[in-house]
Order: sequence, then C-alpha cells, then structure tokens
Amino acid sequence: MIENPEEITPQQLDSWVHSFYSWDIVDQACLNLLDKVPLARENIFIWCDAEEEFVKRTAFSLIAVIAVHDKKASDDYFNKYYPIIKEASKDNRNFVKKSVNWALRSIGKRNINCNQRALNVAYDILKLDDKSSRWVANGAIRELESEKVQERLIKKLG
Repeated sequence: MIENPEEITPQQLDSWVHSFYSWDIVDQACLNLLDKVPLARENIFIWCDAEEEFVKRTAFSLIAVIAVHDKKASDDYFNKYYPIIKEASKDNRNFVKKSVNWALRSIGKRNINCNQRALNVAYDILKLDDKSSRWVANGAIRELESEKVQERLIKKLG
C-alpha cells in the first residue's frame, strides 16, 4: 500500500491479487491503493470471472471503492459494471456476495440517478430466483430505498 500507483507492473498486480487470502486484505488494498491504479481498473473484468474467492472479491470491492472515491466518474461509467454485478450475484460464497452487494449499494448511493439505476438492477437480480441473488438484491433494495439514503440523495440535488 506504499507503492507508487503509476509504477505497479502487471506482474506485481497479478501476484498481489492472487496472494490475497482474506476479505480485509482485499478491501484495504482496494481502499488504499488499487483504486488509484489504472491497470487494476482494467482488470476488474478479468477478476470478476476468477474462481478464487478473494480474487473475485477484489473485482467487486474495487467497484465499490471507485464508486465512493472517484467523484469525477460519470454516472455512465458504472453502467459497464451492472451486468457483471448481476451475474456475480449468483455466487453463494460469503465474501463474494458481500462485495457484490457492496458494489451495487455504493454505486446507488452516488446520486439520485445512480440510485434509480442500481435499484432497477437490484430488482432485475431479484428475478433470478436464486438464494444468493435474493440476498444481494434484498440488501441493496433495503438500503437504497431507505429513508436515510433517499433524504441524503435529495439534499444533494438542492
């Protein structure tokens, strides 16, 4: 986490991500370094299909962190992540489904437009009729439709 983001090589990044062995290491790496590494963002679409639980978690934790940290990212930037969020919602591994849910909730809390789009995706996920997908969707819907989140998003408008 003390590496210069511009100097990270593809080999370094791959080695690090494939050595992650717990959710907290994944999340701290995403929060403190990987969101600043352009190559890491490019790898989201590789990592989201990984068999290894913590590699896959890295993809979705990174999306969540980008949604919170990258204030300049457009709403449309996140559209490319909805299909992989929907697909990964079917992964019943605890640390994956929690990061998938985190990614969807984080996007949905950016602003009112992202909130509506994330809610639409959550309701689509709910239709998958899969236990893990229901967990992801219901958690996102509960938070994104909550009075607290809705009030905060409406205040951002004015």
